[in-house]
Formats: sequence, structure tokens, C-alpha cells
Amino acid sequence: MSLSDNLEKIYHKIENAKNRSGLNRSVQLIAVTKTHPFSSIEECYALGIKTIGENRIQEALQKFNSFDSMPGLTKRFIGHLQSNKINKCLELFDAIDSVDSLKLAMKIGNKNKSIPVLLEVNTSGEPQKYGFNPDDVDSMIAATSTQNIIVKGLMTVGPLTRNEKKIRESFSVLRELKEKINTHFSTNKLTELSMGMSGDYEIGIEEGSTMVRIGSALFGRRKF
Repeated sequence: MSLSDNLEKIYHKIENAKNRSGLNRSVQLIAVTKTHPFSSIEECYALGIKTIGENRIQEALQKFNSFDSMPGLTKRFIGHLQSNKINKCLELFDAIDSVDSLKLAMKIGNKNKSIPVLLEVNTSGEPQKYGFNPDDVDSMIAATSTQNIIVKGLMTVGPLTRNEKKIRESFSVLRELKEKINTHFSTNKLTELSMGMSGDYEIGIEEGSTMVRIGSALFGRRKF
């Protein structure tokens, strides 16, 4: 199937999942262009996709060309960010969706650039994953007051399983955590929930996701 056909199929599934959720909200599709050439970004843009996600600084540095012909395109960093790559990340990307600790938030905040971010939470408890502990609400609240970063919401990666119940539980934890954190704010409440990738984005949307990160379902199996 073509990229256009895949995109149409994904949009259809997104709408159906939104209807099942009973929640009236928009869901942003982030095209995960990791391992795909710059021409894939251009093709996505031509089809109306205005947000891309990359998870490797070095790859983005080598791949990104001029975006002058793609006004309004947002480039989101979605991978684990090492401290020594922060400066480059701020140069290349418009948002960071994977701030996984208060320490990292403060290091980003010490740079002289304001940037919107999501806080990554390890809701599955899998040891190989990065992210705030869901119980460490105090650190997440502290991150929201860090200078130069604008915390828009939360992000998680679902558990590595086909067990729908476990995936759904992981996503519902993030939704409930957002609601809990928002009780501490009278203004500037968190609005975004980024949860759901190619294999589980429908469940993510059913559980309240406002952003889904789609790679293989859009482009086909990746080349590693």
C-alpha cells in the first residue's frame, strides 16, 4: 500500500477510536520518520502531516535539510536525550517529548532557549525504559516550574506485550496522573497525553491520548 493509503487507513482508525472513547478532542498524528530519508518527511508534509518525530540526534543532524518549503512543520524529539546532546537537540527540534527526569529538565532549563516539552513517565514499570516513576508526582510538579521549559503534558511508551489489559492499564495510569497533577494548578494545566504507537494507538486514543506516534503503520517495517 502507498503512504497515502496507509495514512487514510490510520485516520479512519483514529476517528473510530475517538468515537469509542466518547471524548470530544483532537488527536495529533506524529509521523515517526526514524530511519526514513528526508524525502519521506517531504512526502508526509505533502499529504498534510505537519508533525514529525525523530529519536536520534545524530541521525537528525545528518538527515535534516532545509525546511523552508515546509512552513508550519513541527519537529519533535521523541527519544532518550543524553545530557551532552541537549544543545544540538535544541538547535534541531521544536519540542522535546521525552524529558524523563527532573535532572534532565533542569539541564534543559539552564540553556538559553524556551521549548515546549512532555514529561516521560514509565507507567509500565519495565526496567529497560526511561521515565519518571508514576509515584514521583513532586518531581514532575517541580519540572513544570523549571525555567525555559514549558510542560504541555505527559508521555509514555506502552508495555512490550500483546496483552490489551496491561497496555490499557499503562495508558490509564498516565491519564489519571495528568488529572492528579492538574489538581495542583489553577492555570496552565497539562493538556497533552502522548500515548500509543503503531501497535497500540487505538487503545491509547480510547484511554484519552491526544498524540499518537506512528511509524511502521505509516511507512511499513523499519530498516534498522
